[in-house]
Amino acid sequence: MAPEWTVFSAQCPSRRSLARIANKWTAMIVILLHEQPLRFSELHRGVEGITKKVLSDTLRALDRDGMIVHGHHDDGHDRYELTDLGLTLHEPLKALQVWAESHVEQVLDAQDRYDSTEDERTLGPEVAS
Repeated sequence: MAPEWTVFSAQCPSRRSLARIANKWTAMIVILLHEQPLRFSELHRGVEGITKKVLSDTLRALDRDGMIVHGHHDDGHDRYELTDLGLTLHEPLKALQVWAESHVEQVLDAQDRYDSTEDERTLGPEVAS
């Protein structure tokens, strides 16, 4: 009988998978690779702010987990592309992208309200104003 996997168990290997796919860099890479296979330099340009080392480490981890493959294409360039398993991640990660972009104003407003309340608690209402 196969074990029942649950991310709430400290020993469950699914925790590592959850940590990998919940990573912001992984999400952006999977979303970009869903559109088409890309070269390392194209991914680096497409994901602003990621260092080459972090991109390389993330791609290596995704390759190890069976989410992407790195292959040579007919035009002579190596490209990364999603595997069938990696393709299953696109829909939930794309939903997170849509949610984040659709609710950014609400989150920023909430952060401003929280920060101003925190200032009042820390500094006192007369100083925070």
